[in-house]
Amino acid sequence: MSSLPETRTIVVEVLRYQPDKAEAPYVEKFEVPFTDDMSVLQGLQYIKDHFDGSLTFRWSCRMAICGSCGVMIDGVPSLGCKTFMRDYYPKGFRVEALAHFPIERDLVVDATDFIDKLPRIEPWIQPQLKKPLAEGEYLQMPEQLEKFESFSHCINCMLCYAACPQYGLNQKFLGPGLTALAHRYNADSRDGGHPGRDELIHSTEGVWNCTAVGYCSEVCPKHVDPANAVNQNKTASALGWFARMIPGGRR
Repeated sequence: MSSLPETRTIVVEVLRYQPDKAEAPYVEKFEVPFTDDMSVLQGLQYIKDHFDGSLTFRWSCRMAICGSCGVMIDGVPSLGCKTFMRDYYPKGFRVEALAHFPIERDLVVDATDFIDKLPRIEPWIQPQLKKPLAEGEYLQMPEQLEKFESFSHCINCMLCYAACPQYGLNQKFLGPGLTALAHRYNADSRDGGHPGRDELIHSTEGVWNCTAVGYCSEVCPKHVDPANAVNQNKTASALGWFARMIPGGRR
């Protein structure tokens, strides 16, 4: 005869911001029953269902695929669906909206800056040699795929932006996630659009604004390693500059 999972109670502090009710954010505490298989996202859903239906947060897939449920958990940018309440027992934990973004309401941030920058990196394949459909697909060797595959796993959760001190200081900075996404296409053997992207990536708004903290890669839930993408592009930018300075080098 199987026993039911053990239920315990944990204190969850939530940073609330409801501009129609209060001018400033405030902390509200809830005692939430949980079992070992319950995520922080499920804890927030319990609060909404049983304590306060006005609690506002984003979520969709619950499987670390959509990237919607990104929040700060005890000050660390995390996906609510991938973080478990059991890891904070018995002390409890605090949930806040992602750092470095304007808060719209409770745990929901305004992602306009990130979204507006997205088309600037032209995140689509621009074939080097266009050919008719009748000639078939653009083929690629496994070693060519390996060069960019890890950078294609980004789910646009923006945790790396909440972790990036430079983005917090200067929102003109392209940022780690979009740099990694641009690198995904630049490193793709089928793509020929890198000259257009490089103008932005290698500018002061691009990789040269990065201060090499590396926290962006630590918090990435899909192991994209945006810090590595930034470093590779810094190297490419520097080599390109030296090549242009050498007599007879490329211009």
